[in-house]
Amino acid sequence: MADTEVDAEAIAALRKKRQFKKFTFRGIELDKLLDLSHEELLEYVHSRARRRMQRGLKRKPMALIKKLRKAKAACGPLDKPVPIKTHLRDMIIVPEMIGSQLAVYNGKVFNQIEVKPEMVGHYLGEFSISYRPVRHGRPGIGSTNSSRFIPLK
Repeated sequence: MADTEVDAEAIAALRKKRQFKKFTFRGIELDKLLDLSHEELLEYVHSRARRRMQRGLKRKPMALIKKLRKAKAACGPLDKPVPIKTHLRDMIIVPEMIGSQLAVYNGKVFNQIEVKPEMVGHYLGEFSISYRPVRHGRPGIGSTNSSRFIPLK
């Protein structure tokens, strides 16, 4: 009797010690999110994505999903899939893409992305920035009258 109480306390202490936050997408756990059908997923994404998905997946996004499926099937259970290059920056990330490796074109180079559960519902282009952010430093020529004077030596 005393052993079972000690075991129960030890198990409870371990649970408290190693309790990780479970990922949820708008109240749905990850394993349930992966099991959702296309129509059920529409209820959980924002209105712009819902409208786009209702109008149907076109040929290019469907081809990308097929390539991702093929890459996932080709790799081992603990390996990462081969990155798939794409120009489809306006593709909405669906739960089926979680765990895939993508290389998204930003106009100059392909930026490699690993799709995580937090990315569901976002666009691929959001994770491959196409411009260099402005770095505000000292003023250059033409900013104000005082900065116009540039000494010759």
